[in-house]
Amino acid sequence: MGTVSVPRNFRLLDELEQGEKVTRGGDGNVSYGLDDGDDLLMRYWAGAIVGPANTVHDGRIYTVKLYCDQNYPDKAPQVRFETRVNLGCVGQNGVVDARHFHVLSNWNSRYNIETILVELRREMASHHNRRLPQPPEGTTY
Repeated sequence: MGTVSVPRNFRLLDELEQGEKVTRGGDGNVSYGLDDGDDLLMRYWAGAIVGPANTVHDGRIYTVKLYCDQNYPDKAPQVRFETRVNLGCVGQNGVVDARHFHVLSNWNSRYNIETILVELRREMASHHNRRLPQPPEGTTY
């Protein structure tokens, strides 16, 4: 029995609805939605990650931009931090390097925007990132 492929726009509408639920009823550590409500193709997304407790990220809020092209969810979105952050998987320009971030390097069409944000937060709490010196709070790329 083959798998059923959900059309891209239906998938993204479902993610938008889930993002609204996470914002209202989730644990509050990640949130996301369309960056521009007039983006009918649902390409440009914005996310926020609350830094994990007991790390150098504690109390900080990081903003992330995601771009889902016409091949999403079969192809991973492009992910870029707007808020400056020092993480092993983030380049000097804020772009998340797929080679160093397991979710993007091993992309699976079952993954979604929430998966990316939750795993980036988990990356912040990892032993090799939890104590890295960070740029001044509130600075952007």
